[in-house]
Amino acid sequence: MSRCYKITEEQRKELEKARKKNKDKNVENRLKALIMRFEGNRYEEIGKQCEYHPSYVSQLVSKYWNQGLSSITGNHYKGNRRNMSIEEEEAFLSQYKKQAEQGQVVEVSAIKAAYEEKVGHSIGGSQIYYVLARHGWRKVMPRSKHPNKASEEEIEASKKLTIESGN
Repeated sequence: MSRCYKITEEQRKELEKARKKNKDKNVENRLKALIMRFEGNRYEEIGKQCEYHPSYVSQLVSKYWNQGLSSITGNHYKGNRRNMSIEEEEAFLSQYKKQAEQGQVVEVSAIKAAYEEKVGHSIGGSQIYYVLARHGWRKVMPRSKHPNKASEEEIEASKKLTIESGN
């Protein structure tokens, strides 16, 4: 037995208002599907026009009816997939920051090992660099030599030229 949802004029105005304010094409398509359903179109027809599976249209209608407009228009994806909060990361890095300020060399491998121990599982190679970048750390290393430094022979030849031209 299928459930028949009756939409009020107030709900229809709410959907139309949301469509006018919306800028996301995916949300627009979901709102369009809801309005079409409440106009009496069948799930198969809506699915063809909105490029949704008919069962997904049914889920949209049910979700709107039970949870409201925010369940259709809201962003359901959360951005924080971190192991620690920002404050916890800051506290964790404070000990290494003190070492760095004292002029000691701080290796990322040591920070990564301690981080893995704290969170209780291994992490990817670049994840610790993301953590460090988030807190304003940067990789500072002295260069072993200047990349454009002339060879020893060129330096000697240059000295000879300056000596000869100076006389």
